[in-house]
Order: sequence, then structure tokens, then C-alpha cells
Amino acid sequence: MKNDKIITINGRKYHKDSGLPVKKASHIHQSTGKTTPGIKAIHSVAQRTQSLYSRTAMLTGSSVKTTTRKIGRSMDIARSKSISHFAPHATSDGTKPIARIKSVNHKPIKHPIAAKVEKLRYDKKVLAQKTNTVKPAKQIKEEAIKEALDKASNNQPPKKSFIKKHSKYLNLLTVGVLLLVTVGYLVYLNLPNISVKIASAQAGINASFPEYVPDGYGLDGPVSYADGEVSIKFRANSGQSGFIIKQSKSSWDSSAVKMQIDKESNGETIETKEKGRTIYTYDDNTKAAWVNGGILYTINGDAKLSGEQIRHIATSL
Repeated sequence: MKNDKIITINGRKYHKDSGLPVKKASHIHQSTGKTTPGIKAIHSVAQRTQSLYSRTAMLTGSSVKTTTRKIGRSMDIARSKSISHFAPHATSDGTKPIARIKSVNHKPIKHPIAAKVEKLRYDKKVLAQKTNTVKPAKQIKEEAIKEALDKASNNQPPKKSFIKKHSKYLNLLTVGVLLLVTVGYLVYLNLPNISVKIASAQAGINASFPEYVPDGYGLDGPVSYADGEVSIKFRANSGQSGFIIKQSKSSWDSSAVKMQIDKESNGETIETKEKGRTIYTYDDNTKAAWVNGGILYTINGDAKLSGEQIRHIATSL
């Protein structure tokens, strides 16, 4: 009976599946001890080889060459050295077939979706660990309060002193006090002039305060006035002596003043001219009189002034 699994190459017969040569000699069956034709023995081996080859190819996809050779050696089957199992055969047109490409063992590469899923699982695991280690509510509250206090203390500007905090108002107060002191001092200095101006306005004459006052004398009391008359009293700073300057309206001239003074001094009058004014002094320079601008000026008291002091007073009014 013709076998379809046997092919003839260069006058020799080979099994189509295993590639082993077919011998004509009989083969003794191992189980029965009977002699069987070589073709049938080889055929049984080829069936087992085909089964192993198919299984190995499905699992590993690698060449079955080594497996077949091992099986051939275990079965002690003689083969030609010039035949290589599963060696590429020449095609009918004389060209060599393309050699099988050996598979390369690459490291496994994770699919992007698988990598994303794995990362999500890892994050979920970490979150679960953090959730399991949640701090007590009391501790969380205390830490939140401490953090808020620290933040408030860091953001709060340093406290300013009272002076720095109210420096603006203190500066205004200082300026105000200085102004008051200055005004008060000026008022103090000009108080006699102010008093005289007020008195002259009440008396109805143009009276004035002397710009020169003898050393050691000062204003004594307020300026007094009457109708058409103003009186200014001075007293010594040490002692009880003093004098009064009286200013009153008059139509007299220097001659009329001299006649009146001569009557009072019994002709003992000293006449002095100074800056257009004729000044008459008597009674040991304790009294004096002169006229200027329709106002009669007189000095009367117990203070013994020098003729020079009287002249300075007269020219300063």
C-alpha cells in the first residue's frame, strides 16, 4: 500500500513529517518482539514526533529541530549526516527559501492603560494608609489653633510706642504750645502798648507807651485813663521810688508850658532842647514837662532821674 507521508529525494526515501530516512530493514517491536517493516516503525515514530512538534510549536513557537534530534537519538534511529532536520530545501526554481527569523526575547512592556490602572491602585492604597492614620479631632483642633496664632503673630506688625503711635498729634500739640508761648511772650512784651492803646481809645487821645524806660524801673499796675487823659505808672524794681508819665490834650505851646512851670518851681527851671522838643525839668529832676503834637507830657514822682534819662523818655514818646 502506498504511503502519502513518504517522499523520495535523490533516490532515497524520507518521512514527510519527521524528515528521517526510511530503511527497508525490518524493525523489532519493543512490546511484542515481532518483526515489522521499517516503514511502519518509522511511521509510528513520525506520528509521535509530529504530535510533539505541534505541541511544542504551539507553546513556544521555537524550532523543533532540537526536539526531533533528541527524539531521534532516544529512539536510536540512524540518519544521514548530510540531512538536517527542518533544513530549508531548494525550491523548484532553484532559489533558496527565506530562513526563519528567530524570535528575540524582549522584556515585557506595560500597556499605557495597564500602567495607568496600576498607578490608580497605588494612589488608592496610599490614600487608604493616610486615612487609617488620621489624627484625633482634638489634636487637629489644637494644631489648627496654633497655626492660626503663629500666622497672626507673624503677620501682625510690631507694636509702636505711644510716642510713635501718636507722633502726629504730639507734633501738632508741640507746635500749638510753641505758638501759644510765642504769642504769650509777644503779648507780654506788648501788653503795655496794648493797655495804652485801649486806654487812649477810652480817653479819646492818641497816647503812647515810651520805648525807653530807665534801667531798674518797670510798669506798676494797669494803665489808667480819664476823659482826655492817660497815666502810666512806673516803680523801681528795688525800693519804693517811682514816677508817673501823664499825657493829656492841650493847646499850649512851649512858651505857655514854661510860664506855668516857672510858677510852680519859682523860676528854678532847666530848659533842654532834644529832637525838636523843648524839655523843662525842675525840683531836682523829679519833675519835667514838654508839649508835642497837641499833647502835654509831664513826669511827676519821687524818683530822681538824670537829665539824660528824662531826655530819652521824652524823645521815645
